[in-house]
Amino acid sequence: MTAVTYDDVLDAAVRISGHVLRTPVLEISPGLFLKLELLQHSGSFKVRGAFNRILSAGTLPAAGVIAASGGNHGLAVAHAARSLGVRAEIFVPEVTSPVKVAGLRALGAHTTQVGAIYSEAAEAAAKRAAETGALAVHAYDQAEVLAGQGTTGLEIMEQTGGVDTIVVAVGGGGLAAGTTLGARAGGDAPRIVAVEPHAIPTLHEALRAGRPVPVQVGGVAADALGATQLGALAFEVLSGVGVESVLVEDKAIIAARRALWERHRLVAEPAGAAAYAALLSGVHRPADGERVAVVVCGSNTDPATLSGAAG
Repeated sequence: MTAVTYDDVLDAAVRISGHVLRTPVLEISPGLFLKLELLQHSGSFKVRGAFNRILSAGTLPAAGVIAASGGNHGLAVAHAARSLGVRAEIFVPEVTSPVKVAGLRALGAHTTQVGAIYSEAAEAAAKRAAETGALAVHAYDQAEVLAGQGTTGLEIMEQTGGVDTIVVAVGGGGLAAGTTLGARAGGDAPRIVAVEPHAIPTLHEALRAGRPVPVQVGGVAADALGATQLGALAFEVLSGVGVESVLVEDKAIIAARRALWERHRLVAEPAGAAAYAALLSGVHRPADGERVAVVVCGSNTDPATLSGAAG
């Protein structure tokens, strides 16, 4: 695996400028900021890494690009491919939200649902890429993808004037690791609080084992945070910075999702509300005067489920 650096994030910021949105930051109370990646093109931060990977590749094969995804990464790759005029083929597991599958097809992506979980869709995508020669765009464990996600951290530090802590959800770890690198601009780097559902503790178990290890996948955020193990690149970054790993219950994610809507009129998917759930549930308690940024990372959900129990 190729190590990813802060300079790679800076390069990514230049490369994807004009292709992605500089999403707003909302200060919901003094020193508490929400980074609104749910307002990003395709509904999540994933488009940052997708554009950086595709644009870094130069001339693309006739078969275009291919990706496996729980949904959000596929939407990002499909959006980037359509913007750049190339073909996209996306493999998603059966657990993927119908909203996300419909979105993929609306973007013109050739979409196949296969397997019960993300890793099975990833196997099918890898086999198809070998057959067609399409450029593979990994959901999280690829240097260009991780560097692209890191532009989120750059923007947080610029838009807030600096924070003490960034709270971010973890699935495969690309966003958390990229944000960690991107937030290192000058001065002391902020602490990273990495939030995972109890049902999918990829980082938590990797830190305990000293390496990425397989975990069971389940719960309300499985379609977006359902990696079966942490990416190697993410582990390299996150294990070296003293990241704080915390786990939240599904009921806390559901409550945070509802609170984002009721208090701020933000329509977040369960994964998008996971980081906020750590604060609302008390799993992470900021110190007095601590400046905290929470990444609200995705909005690809059915708004009609906001009042329901399972989201």
